[in-house]
This record gives sequence, C-alpha cells and structure tokens, in this order.
Amino acid sequence: MSSCRLLLVAVFAFMVPAAFAGVYVSSPANHATVPSPIHYVASATSSCSKGVASMGIYTAPGVRAYVVQGAKLNTYLNLSPGTHNTVVEEWDYCGGATTTPITVNVTSNTQGFWDIQRWGGWNSYALLWPSYSICSGCSPNGSQISWWTSQGVSSPSMSGKAMEFHIGGSTPYSDLLWNVHLVGDGAPNLDSSRQIVPNIHNFIYDVYFFGSNLSPSQALEFDINQFTNGLSFIFGHECRIMGGNQWDVWDNQNAHWVHTGVPCYPNSNAWNHVTLTMQRTSDNHLTYQSITLNGQTATLNWSFPHGSAPGSWYGVTLNYQMDGNVRQDSYNVYLDNLTISYQ
Repeated sequence: MSSCRLLLVAVFAFMVPAAFAGVYVSSPANHATVPSPIHYVASATSSCSKGVASMGIYTAPGVRAYVVQGAKLNTYLNLSPGTHNTVVEEWDYCGGATTTPITVNVTSNTQGFWDIQRWGGWNSYALLWPSYSICSGCSPNGSQISWWTSQGVSSPSMSGKAMEFHIGGSTPYSDLLWNVHLVGDGAPNLDSSRQIVPNIHNFIYDVYFFGSNLSPSQALEFDINQFTNGLSFIFGHECRIMGGNQWDVWDNQNAHWVHTGVPCYPNSNAWNHVTLTMQRTSDNHLTYQSITLNGQTATLNWSFPHGSAPGSWYGVTLNYQMDGNVRQDSYNVYLDNLTISYQ
C-alpha cells in the first residue's frame, strides 16, 4: 500500500469516533409544541475511549433538572406553559461533554401547580407508633418525635430553592406528615364555584428528592388527595426503603398498603426523580397507572374503590411523609421541582 493511501486510512480511522460523537434527541422535536409533562428520549456517543458517563437535561441556564448515569436518557419533565430553551448534555469519562439544544413550546392549556416546595401554607402532623393517629400533644422539638423544615435552600438544590425536611426523635417507627392545600378548602384558590375539583380526573405527581444518607428511612410517601361530592380519593404511594425496597400503593376503602413488587432503590447523595401517574375514573375508582423512579417506569393500571370524605371536605391536597425506623434515627430529605399536573 502506498504511503499516501496509508495516510488516508490513518486520518479516516482518527476521524470516525469524533464524527459519530454527540447527543441525539428523538423526543421532543426541536421547536415542538407539546403539553406538560414532556417526554425526553435521548442517547449519546463519545470519542472518549471509556465512553459516556452520564446524561442530563437543563431547563434553563444553570438549572440542571435531570441527570442519569450512562448513555441513554428516558424521562418526563414538568414545565410551565411558555417557551423553554432546554439543553440535553452528555459527559464522558475523559472530562469532555457535548450538548444538543432543544426548544420546546409548552401549551398554555397545561394545568398544574409548579414549584410547590416554595409555597407557604405547609402543615405538619406527627404520627406516633403504634396508633398512628395525629399527635395533638407533640411539638417540633419534642423527644418522642422531632421535626423541622427549611425553604429556599440553595444547596443541595436543582432550582436554587429546595425545601429541606427533617425527622428524628425517640419513639420507634413514628412518622411525620407534611400537607399543603392546592385547590379548594384552605387553598389559595378556594374554587368557590366548585367547577375545578369535580372535573379533575388525571394527576401527575412529579418531584426530585435528595438525601445524603437515605438508609435510616423506613419509607418515603408521596400522595395526592381529592375530596368531592362526599367521596375521598387518596392516591398514596410509598417507597419502602428499610421496609423492603419496594413501592406500595394505598387501598382507599380497606385503609391499608398493598405491595406492588415494583423495586424502590433510591440513591443516597444524589437527586432522585419520581413521576407518579394516576386517574379518577368515570365510575369513581382510583387507578394507579405508573411509577417512574430515575427513568425506570413500571406500569400498574391497578384500580381500587373510593372512600368517604370526612365531613364536608372539598379540594385537592398534596402529602409528603417521612417514616422513622426502629431506632427513630434522624435523617433529612430535600424536595425540589415539586409539580402537580392535572386534567
């Protein structure tokens, strides 16, 4: 082979890896008009011989809303109505990175509540083992169970304004429930004409959570509660950590947790992304549609009967709960980008 042909082969071999390096976004299309949550699907290659280490999505400059290990990304993000200049990025094991900008136009008919971790009006309730009734005599600095929150936390944070939750104390297996009213009784929008709450049938609970050490947690709970026409719909989801590393869902009518068999292994010292989809059917059953943790989706489509609303309760509320273990070891969890979408 001539020296000229050898040179051409050598140049071509050197250029091939770089020519195929990059971020390839199959969903959403650039400049697409889409409803929230937005389905991001992407893959990446790198000229680095060690490959792609991780991928992420920026929803605004400096705001990394999602990150996952490896060269593939598949997740949903809740974004407010309007135009968002998002960026999908890959980082390789050689210290390099490549990006693909994706502009999305989120339709104005998207309905929901964004950045709930920044809202005022959060309520807290101590639940002591073994009865788990609300402890009216418990105080935040009590010995049986202790708790506190802090809003506007800049680090760790994804948005720059996370909310920190703490639980501790001495009574084993005790829990702390935090609650905020979204619409209806006690909410900023009272829905006095009663036109919103009865017509909501689909919910998406989307949140990122972070704990430097999640191992002391018996469980973390994420709920949406709907009360209308004398009926209650408690969409309860519980990630059992010390309790068995699986997801449970709440049986409204029989008032107990049901094991799903879906694994729940959140990562300590990292942001975890949870997306929960659920539906109140036309015949007033609760359907748990899907659970997504860190890009892994399990489809359930399990239905349960509704319950009865206490008194004249009316509205939609959000719950977040932290459960104590057998030693009631203290631990902290941060929530960020907490969003509820509905139709």
